[in-house]
Amino acid sequence: MPGACFIVFNHAPSPFSVQILSMSRTKSTPCIIVIKLGTSSIVHEETHQPLLSTLSSVVETVVHLRKQGHKVVLVSSGAIGVGLRRMNIASRPKNLSGTQALAAIGQGRLIALYDELFGHLEQPIAQVLLTRGDISDRTRYLNAVNTLNELLSMGVVPIVNENDTISVSEIKFGDNDTLSAITSSMIHADYLFLLTDVDGLYTANPRKDSKAKQIEIVTSISAIRSQVSTTTLGSSLGTGGMETKIIAAEMATGAGVTTVITSSKRPENIFAILEYHDSLKSTALSSEPSNEKTLIPLTRPPHTVFMPSLVPMRDLKAWTSHTLFPAGSVVIDSGAHRVLSKRESGGRLLAAGVIGVMGAFASGQAVRIVIRVSHEETDMLSAQSSRPASPRRLSPIAMGTLSRSSSSGNLETNKSLNVEAASPQFSEHDVIEVGRGLAMYNYAQISRVRGLNSSQLVQVLGYADSEYVVENITIRVPPRSTSEK
Repeated sequence: MPGACFIVFNHAPSPFSVQILSMSRTKSTPCIIVIKLGTSSIVHEETHQPLLSTLSSVVETVVHLRKQGHKVVLVSSGAIGVGLRRMNIASRPKNLSGTQALAAIGQGRLIALYDELFGHLEQPIAQVLLTRGDISDRTRYLNAVNTLNELLSMGVVPIVNENDTISVSEIKFGDNDTLSAITSSMIHADYLFLLTDVDGLYTANPRKDSKAKQIEIVTSISAIRSQVSTTTLGSSLGTGGMETKIIAAEMATGAGVTTVITSSKRPENIFAILEYHDSLKSTALSSEPSNEKTLIPLTRPPHTVFMPSLVPMRDLKAWTSHTLFPAGSVVIDSGAHRVLSKRESGGRLLAAGVIGVMGAFASGQAVRIVIRVSHEETDMLSAQSSRPASPRRLSPIAMGTLSRSSSSGNLETNKSLNVEAASPQFSEHDVIEVGRGLAMYNYAQISRVRGLNSSQLVQVLGYADSEYVVENITIRVPPRSTSEK
């Protein structure tokens, strides 16, 4: 029968299974969904016993989503918690090697548990273990993307977890909320569901404050931070909390992914949430006044939704911004900051807007784009930008007015001035990060050409692979925000 879902159980279906089956009969628009399940939803915080009822309901939910035509990725924590149970250890070790050993012990048992649960419903799964180091290289990142997409096209449910066994601080995602956001960006997901022990984002900790109110819709994460409490910290087994979920939501929505926080105790609500937001889209698109059909509003299931960016980051920008650790910093002036904040800039920085570098980095590495906290010096340099004796201090606007057909004598003078002048020294207290990008030249080369016109790069460096010193820049902090600091 078209549209019907038939499931073979080894025993009589539970009331919960029947409830999921009934809720999943109404189909929503097929889409790509990432579901993140935290440690506290997988194992008991004290006994470390697997929470089979929660796991079973999540598995059934995923299978029914697949039967509706959705492609689903499950990002699952819990390896260390399962390892604690297997070794009968009371608490998470303090040392890194102990934690990594427990992750190695628990990961195999965790994926075996998932395979058994999904196997009862004849749903194939795949294990995907990642570290930030795995996807910091562009080629390996694209290989991971291709693998995930191929698994989805095969009808397989990928189960993603951080490879804690080999992760160290330099290559860790930090928590699986971050990993789920990066995963959703990698596969261009439509929805990211962060399942947790509360059913949304609240103005205060709902466990401690009876007056806490749920935030239903978040359109600006920066604006909502001052209105809510993030003190719902993660469990003793996990590493996350509400703050990490807000960070994950910021990353995912920036990539165009609708992000939802809802309760792991009722994963079947995912069906109602999808249907609810589908109905909102249908209502918004239905603008015919002659339509006599009355739309009956659906009951809103408990959740907080973070609306996606209207102008999502391109894949390369998202990769640069979220999956790489910056190797250094490029200090820019306020004029370059304003230009880069405009979409027309293409996220590319000319040497004219650079006033210094921080740290040692190679070409192709990620760098922070920073600006000085105080703009007094920047304004002074802008005032001096009309002085031809200091070409490296020219602003991007002034540099744009220079002719690219400057005489070779002037070029040699500019080169000499720039190389001999000491590079300005900046500390972390002097600057704030406003974005990230990929360096097209190394730190020494960018320092040499700071403030110069693009036509002068060949004369200074001996070559010019690109007229831009940093590309694929994502500006996170607009000029207005920094000027207020």
